[in-house]
Formats: sequence, C-alpha cells, structure tokens
Amino acid sequence: MGNGTFVGLDVHARSVVAGLIDEATGELRVKRVAHRTEELVSWLGDLEGPVRVAYEAGPTGFGLARACAAAGIACLVAAPSLIARSPAGRGRKSDASDAEQLARLLRVGELTPVRVPDPLEEAARDLVRAREDARADLMRTRHRLSKLLLRHGLVYESGRAWTGAHQAWLRRQRLAHPGTRAAFDDYYAAVLGAGLRRERLDEQIAQMAAEARFAPLVGRLSCLRGSAPSPPSPWRSRSGTSIACRVPRSAPTWASPRARASRAHVTAAARSPRPATPTPDVFWWRRPGTTGRRCARAP
Repeated sequence: MGNGTFVGLDVHARSVVAGLIDEATGELRVKRVAHRTEELVSWLGDLEGPVRVAYEAGPTGFGLARACAAAGIACLVAAPSLIARSPAGRGRKSDASDAEQLARLLRVGELTPVRVPDPLEEAARDLVRAREDARADLMRTRHRLSKLLLRHGLVYESGRAWTGAHQAWLRRQRLAHPGTRAAFDDYYAAVLGAGLRRERLDEQIAQMAAEARFAPLVGRLSCLRGSAPSPPSPWRSRSGTSIACRVPRSAPTWASPRARASRAHVTAAARSPRPATPTPDVFWWRRPGTTGRRCARAP
C-alpha cells in the first residue's frame, strides 16, 4: 500500500473492463478500456505510478503480461481457481464486479500468481496440446469406425485391434449398401488422417525435446519408468545414444540401491501385514529367525 494505482482487468477477446483503485484519493473506478494489447499497455502507462496490474489466467494467454513487463509495469497473472469468492457477490457476477474484485484483492495481496512462461515454453505447450487433440481425434474416429462395423455384424477376432493385421482386415471389408460403403470410407480415411497427424506431431515433439533448452529435463524424466518412449526412442542425448534407463521389472524405480540389493533377503523374510502408514511394502520386513517387533527400514 502507499502511492500508485492498483488495476484489475477482466480481459476478453474483444473487450476489457478495468477496475482502478487510486491510493492517493482512495477512489474506486470501473471503466471499459481498449482491448488491443498495445493500446491497453499505453493506457496503463499513463496512470499515476507505480501501477500494479492483475488479470486472470485464461484463453487470452500471456501476451499482455509480457507486454507489461517490457514496459516496466508490474503485472500479476492470477490463478482463477484460487481467487476468493464472496458468497454475497455470487449473484451479481459481471465484468465490472470481476474487475473491481481483482483490484481489491491485488491491493491486499490476496491473489495467487501463476508463472508466466516464455515464448519457447508456450510453443512447447501448444505443440503438446495439439498432439493430445490428435490422439483424442484418433480415438474417436476409431470408435466410430468400429461401431459402424459392429452394427453390421463385422467383428475382428484374430488378435488386437489397430495392428497391421487389423488394418489389412479392414481393407478387405466389402459392405453391401453404397451408403454404408461411403460411411465406411469416410471413417477409415479419418482414422488414417488422424494417425498421420499424430505421427507428424510426435516427430515435432521429438525434435523440440532434443533442443538444448529441453534436453536435460527430458533426459531426467526419461529415466522414470513409463516416461520413456517406445523403442526406437526419439529421445536421444547429444552423443546419439538413448538416455532412457533400463530398470529391471523386479525392482521398483523408487527403491534405493541398498533396498534393491537386499530385495532377495526381504523376499525370504516373513512379511508383516500391510501397515496403516503409506510406507512402501519393500521397507516393511521381519528379520529371518526372529519373532521380534516389526520395524520399518529407513529408505
């Protein structure tokens, strides 16, 4: 608190409503301002300084926060799920009330910020989101095709679906009615197109993961069981060798070397009943040949 202006912005694609608290006079104002980023930052720069700005994270992205940072304006991007909501104000929710509430919470320091990613991180997020959308589209198109065949009594019973043999079986199907054949061709083309989209995005993700910015993090994450891609692995180190660890199936990935070395000893020991604590099973054991109190080994 002190001098300056606290601004809460309710940001939408084509409109921005600002709630302003002037510390010098204590005045609270709500007004509609320009929604273009350049004009909005210029308007914020003309206010009585220092200016502190806050808006909710959402589909409008982080361009406004980056522009404010470049102009020397303190901007906080608030986590929407952690904003305190007054029970009395839930019935009158509007752009003006939201902007006013953001300004008040910013003034008393009750907003939880989210980290603003840099443009490269945001590009990686966009790429991963696109890949997830392609995966979901592929699953939907496969379900539509399989349910069309099921309605006509055609069921693949020679193994797992969506393998090479299953694809060959699909190409051999000849449906009687022209309308059904047209629907089958459309669904099958959609399956092939979604599969190609996913493969292209996988290649792009692999290329981005090999960049110097992400390679160390990807290398560490690939050592976790279930995190490394299927062989042949696209996650490669700078030397060209795979950075995915080979963890034996018999050993838990979280176990320490000491615990893994003594696993045979623990297996031969009489196990105690499952405890009420979240201690992993591998650390609960009884020394062979003793009937003493059960104890937990430190990880």
